[in-house]
Parts: sequence; C-alpha cells; structure tokens
Amino acid sequence: MQTNFTPAQLADPHVAESEKILRKCVHCGFCTATCPTYVTLGNELDSPRGRIYLIKDMLENGRPADAEVVTHIDRCLSCLACVTTCPSGVDYMHLVDHARAHIEKTYKRPFMNRLVRAILAAVLPYPDRFRLAIKLSSAARPFAGLLGRAPALKPFAAMLALAPRRIPPASVYAAPASHPPVGEKRGRVAILTGCAQPVLDPGINEATIRLLTRLGVEVVVPEGEVCCGSLVHHMGREDQALASARANVDVWTRELEEGGLDAIIITASGCGTTIKDYGHMLRLDAAYAEKAARVSSLAKDITEYLASLELPAQMPKGIVVAYHSACSMQHGQKITMAPKQLLKAAGFNVRDPAEGHLCCGSAGTYNIMQSDISDALKTRKVKNLEATKPRVIATGNIGCMMQIATGTAIPIVHTVQLLDWAYGGDMPEKLKDLPLA
Repeated sequence: MQTNFTPAQLADPHVAESEKILRKCVHCGFCTATCPTYVTLGNELDSPRGRIYLIKDMLENGRPADAEVVTHIDRCLSCLACVTTCPSGVDYMHLVDHARAHIEKTYKRPFMNRLVRAILAAVLPYPDRFRLAIKLSSAARPFAGLLGRAPALKPFAAMLALAPRRIPPASVYAAPASHPPVGEKRGRVAILTGCAQPVLDPGINEATIRLLTRLGVEVVVPEGEVCCGSLVHHMGREDQALASARANVDVWTRELEEGGLDAIIITASGCGTTIKDYGHMLRLDAAYAEKAARVSSLAKDITEYLASLELPAQMPKGIVVAYHSACSMQHGQKITMAPKQLLKAAGFNVRDPAEGHLCCGSAGTYNIMQSDISDALKTRKVKNLEATKPRVIATGNIGCMMQIATGTAIPIVHTVQLLDWAYGGDMPEKLKDLPLA
C-alpha cells in the first residue's frame, strides 16, 4: 500500500511504525474470509482491509477520529484471525492498537458510551470492585429487559446477562505466597493471579498451582501484581495500560532477581497475549524497555510450559472433549497444538469444532459493548462445539469460558483443570454431577 506521510509525521515513532505496517498491505482480501465481523455483517469497512483504509486515511491526513472510523474500529474484536491469514505479514494488532489510542485522544464519544467505558475501566481490572459489582447485579437483574430496549443502555443489559448468579469465595491461592514443590525441585515460576479470573473461577489457578507443585515446580504468587492492562489497552487508554505493565514488570523483575524464574505462567490467554507484548508496549521507555522485553520472553501460557515438562503416562479416560482455541491463544500467541496434545496424552478424546478460527464473541468487553454481534458469534460457536457431541468443552481463556457457558448446557472448563484431574488432582467441580461415561 502506498503511503504519503510527511517527514514531520514520521518523526512520531507511533506514526512511523503504523506507516511501515500499512505499506505491507497489498489489498489481497484474504483477511476478509476469516474476519468474524465481515463474515457476520458483510460490510467491507468491517473487515481488516476496510479498517486499514480508514486508519490510513485518518493518520495520513492527521485528522481526529470521526463517528464512522470509531464505529468500525469499535466493531473489531482484535481476534487477530487476520494476522494468521495474512500472506504479507501485516501487523494489524499494533496498527489497530495505535488507531484506538488515537481515537481515545481525539474523539469525544456520546455521554452514555463514555460512562460505560469508564465504569468498565474502573471496575473490571480490580478484583474487589468486580466482586462487589457482581453481588450488586442481582438487584438490577429485574430491569435487564427494560435496559436492553434502549440502545444507549444496552451494554448494561449485556453486563447483567453475563454476570453469574453466584460467585465462589476468594481463594487462598490468590494471596501472595510461595508454594513449594512436592519432592525434587524441577523449577521455579511466578503465576499471574489476574483480575476477573480469580473472581469468576479461582479454581483455574488453584488447579495450576496444585499440578505444578506435584510436578516439582515451585510456584510464586508475587506481592504487588496488578491487572495485565489488556482491558484498558484495547480501549485505547494507553497511559493506564502502560502503568499496569510497568507495575507488573517491577514485580516480576524483583522475583527474577531474588530467586530466579524459569517462566511467568499465565492461565488466561488474553492476558498472555498482552504480557508477551510488554516489550513492544514499553520499547520507547528507556527505564523499562530492557526489563519489559525480558518479562515478555519469560511469559508462558500454562500449556506452553507444561509441554516443556516430562509428564507421566496416563491410562485413557476416554471422555470426549471439544477444544475451543481462544483467539488470543491461536492467533495472538500462535499456540495451537500444545493444549490438544496435552489433553490427548492425558487420556482425553479431543475433538476440533468446525470454524475453529472464528471468535466466540467474548473479546474482553466486546460482549458488553457490541452485544448483538457478540451474540451472533456465540450462537455460531456453540453450534459448532455442540456438533462434536462432547461431554466437556475445554479452553484456555476465562472470557471464552463465560461467553460460551451462556449459550450451552455442556460444562466448560479450563484445559489445566482437566490436566490437574488427569494427573492426580480433584475432578473439576463443574463435572461432578455429570455422567461422563
């Protein structure tokens, strides 16, 4: 793609990076075939190629974002299926990140839209606030239908539809601590506690810590961890995202220097994609660039790390498991085979659903802010998962778990919960009343 940025514009490192990305696009359109919003809506401007044109026009002309640009960028899930598909290596992820930051700085959204986004940014990254919000949601649930009829209030209806009716108590495993290995020590890792996940399903990190310690790995839950920053990063709130990134880099650098780390374990693939990008996000910060790059190099999805360990052989359980590959796992981190191979080696009968490359519609806060498109994608995803006739659905991202669970009665659990069970842990709570034979 030909570009016409001025030397003054290219003096901005963010613009210079976007210009390099834009020049790689050859308009081939391969991305349209795998883009969930284009497949759903059929609008060229809701495809990666269409959004690239809008972003180029906005940045090249140095103008503020307008309502049209915002509409189509907001509809992007950041699933990154286009990045997997693109034969030219267009780095769409960092291009749309820049566009969102530009929108945040130059466009004044309607009041209700600003309010919803501000509430999400002020609540979801903070476990105590998020837990309180879920408890309060029961009082507002009777008004969900009414809220859903007003377009400006629809996000609140979506929040209520997604809010679980009960949440488990806070886990002791979320508190800062060091969990010693059982038997001979084989390694030492830190684990990201996260923000939404320990509220919605603390059993995921509990299973991870139990499994790793049984395998001889010391697991540290560091003091001072915060949200990875993914949520606000995808809203274009770069200052808030970078503050979270710096705080976590400091925490993990301290652990690295004091006791050494083989890896930083992430059990939510959406967080993993962002943490693996810390090196890029902080590349212009002289005080953090090197430390952030080191942290990014240590970040590992739990299945990625388990694949590097020697695991004992297992007798087959024979349970049919449909594996849903989260977009942030397969497209963001390029982890496609390890989760399935681990499940198969642990004795499960793993099945792949059709259209596995398409997003389930969760995508951080997308299922709140773009609930109609999200619901259409969820329906499509659930149909494909149920067609494999599984007893259980497994995935590696809490957002996908919550999204898919609202569309099917088939229990959905984290991949590591099945692996913990297979290698000596307790059966996942969601499976205890289920006939698995």
